[in-house]
Amino acid sequence: MNKEMLGALDALEREKGISKDIVIEALEAAMVSAYKRHYGQAQNVEVEFDQKKGDVHIYSVKEVTEEVMDSQLEVSLKEALKINPAYEIGDMIRFEVTPKDFGRIAAQTAKQVILQRVREAERSIIYNEFSAYENEIMQGIVERQDRRYIYVNLGKIEAVLSKQDQIPNEVYQPHDRIKVYIYKVENTSKGPQVYVSRSHPDLLKRLFEQEIPEVYDGEVEIVSIAREAGDRAKVAVKVENPDIDPVGTCVGPKGQRVQAIVNELKGENMDIVEWNADPAVFIANALNPAQVVDVIFDDSQRACTVIVPDFQLSLAIGKRGQNARLAAKLTNYKIDIKPESELETIREELASKKAQAAEETLKVVEEDTNAEQSQIELPIMEDNTENEESEALVDEELVMPGAVIDIPVIDEEDEKE
Repeated sequence: MNKEMLGALDALEREKGISKDIVIEALEAAMVSAYKRHYGQAQNVEVEFDQKKGDVHIYSVKEVTEEVMDSQLEVSLKEALKINPAYEIGDMIRFEVTPKDFGRIAAQTAKQVILQRVREAERSIIYNEFSAYENEIMQGIVERQDRRYIYVNLGKIEAVLSKQDQIPNEVYQPHDRIKVYIYKVENTSKGPQVYVSRSHPDLLKRLFEQEIPEVYDGEVEIVSIAREAGDRAKVAVKVENPDIDPVGTCVGPKGQRVQAIVNELKGENMDIVEWNADPAVFIANALNPAQVVDVIFDDSQRACTVIVPDFQLSLAIGKRGQNARLAAKLTNYKIDIKPESELETIREELASKKAQAAEETLKVVEEDTNAEQSQIELPIMEDNTENEESEALVDEELVMPGAVIDIPVIDEEDEKE
């Protein structure tokens, strides 16, 4: 070890961003390992790295005892007093035991340990750096691909883009520059693993923030996003300031702002609708470009029936049901689209359902009432049999044995009177 080693440590810290203290700690651990392997003793060994000269010193630490049982771990008080008269029993003394040929042995043994520590430090730095970018958007360069992933170079690491995270029908060529959304960063045994996506709904949100300053500043808020990557997306926006048009702000003059996002997503169609606190209005906006005649809600669940003009039924449903499906995702309502010609029938069915539900509710209430009444406890009648018997006994005791009791005879005439 010499000053060249110190220069190498400084260069490693400057170029790789790895702290010199971490590498020195790895060096000291490597020296202990090397000494143990070649000299069979390391349980009381300390390594000291001189950061000024670049030299390594190995010390054997021994305890001062009255009687030495193990010469490798203990030193007698008599020998300790020769070194310093202030030593007492229980003190720890360091003896330098650096072998003459230890430099060569240490260099060979410590090489792999140092490299491993350096790799671990690099992985930790990369993981901490990209963890801060989780749920953010970055620009990368397509490097290569295999059957499972497309590998995107983000600078210090290669991120993986799986098939389900790719935009369907989008072709990725080496050296293509693409914007990706980092949705997960893991610290695995093989190092940090970064997962990116081109189909994630939040990629669209981050693109809006990049292209539209009002969205980035919070003046225009993105409430929800429904997206079928590569084909079509719906974005619901709202504002607190009534003087700002949220849809016009996002579209931009001649559609320039939203067109930049569409170009980045390879022509994905974009519907920007205004959010409304009234669910009926919001659902009608979400079904744009179709016109909505009425929105009838089902009270029993988060569902509704939307009435549209007959000639716009296919427009409201969309190709393969896409428009209705995206509107349902955007509003979080189950949407059933019906033509205006069936409006009266739908209302009658709805009224019938409500009446049936009311009858069932009334029936349940009556059953509960009857059940409660059946559980009411009736008052317990007192048993007076014992009292009557006791009174009879008392009467019998009052009549003396052999006594004659005169019972007056009442004539019929007296009875009539």
